[in-house]
Amino acid sequence: MLYAIIASDVENSLERRLAARPAHIERLQQLKAEGRVVLAGPHPAVDSNDPGAAGFSGSLIVAEFDSLTAAQAWANADPYVAAGVYAQVVVKPFKQVLP
Repeated sequence: MLYAIIASDVENSLERRLAARPAHIERLQQLKAEGRVVLAGPHPAVDSNDPGAAGFSGSLIVAEFDSLTAAQAWANADPYVAAGVYAQVVVKPFKQVLP
């Protein structure tokens, strides 16, 4: 089943994000290689694809997991969690309608 992982950043998270990004992306690449990622990306803090120093306000990942428990465990082990980038992470079942 698909699950949405919806994360909100702490204030001024950009420096921590940049430091933990390689490990975060590596985990996403593994899910992608397994054919489990529908989409993944950050929420710019301002209305721009390149928010610069404004940074990001959170992230969204939609991916396939065996269960809500497995999705939550994967989200809890994210390097952004360990680095203190995320203030909150919500994991919910997701039903894709489009495309």
